[in-house]
Amino acid sequence: MAKFDGTFFSKTLSRPVHFVAVLCNDNAMGTPDTPYFKRTTKNVYLLHGYSGCESDWSSNAPLTDLANKYNVNFFMPNGDNSFYLNNKATGYRYASYVGEEFIGYTRKTFALSDKREDTFIGGLSMGGFGALHTGLMFNETFSKVIALSSALIQGMIKILSPEMDNPMANYDYYRWTFGDPKDIETSENNPEYLVKKLIEDKKQFPDIFMACGTEDFLIEPNRLFAAFLEENKVPVTFVTGPGIHDFNFWRKYLEEGLKWALD
Repeated sequence: MAKFDGTFFSKTLSRPVHFVAVLCNDNAMGTPDTPYFKRTTKNVYLLHGYSGCESDWSSNAPLTDLANKYNVNFFMPNGDNSFYLNNKATGYRYASYVGEEFIGYTRKTFALSDKREDTFIGGLSMGGFGALHTGLMFNETFSKVIALSSALIQGMIKILSPEMDNPMANYDYYRWTFGDPKDIETSENNPEYLVKKLIEDKKQFPDIFMACGTEDFLIEPNRLFAAFLEENKVPVTFVTGPGIHDFNFWRKYLEEGLKWALD
């Protein structure tokens, strides 16, 4: 196993960016005899949540153990509080950064497979939204999506008004991040719109795994989005279990999602 804390200059974001990489070691004791080491190493891009950073996953989940157990590499970018969206107001293009530039940089730097079937994306909360959005927007890059407790707030954005601040952020933040709420139905910032576009254009979908705790405040938006996918005949595996919005749940279901993706 190897861990890297890296920095490089992002042309997409016009500034230095930080990331964490956890790479498996195919000489780890006992692992070469498992089925997972009889195939190409898979590369998993994990996205953090709102108010988080690139080190959240490696600090709170056993990525080194998972990397050596399942023969996967993990790459964690910093998405700030962007919801991993392209932002017209600032010129920051986080969707393009994660879905294109960061993928290209890590593939070149770490000599990774450039095949779709070897490239997965996952995340928690805001990062779960980002994983779904990025996986759909760059459907030819990612073959699997692992979305945990996803902050699927596009329904809330639709009815947002200046008087409707919430404990997380205010109207100005949501408008700055997602664009004008009245345009969200036909915006690329809306994963539902991306689903409809892929269907209309007859494009392939990544396989989707969603999980959310039954006591999580985001359980209903997750149920609604899973139902939306099923209604549109988009294959989705949606699982629930006891849990709230924390790493106790995310640690368990990251591994469940990996096993789903690999098996």
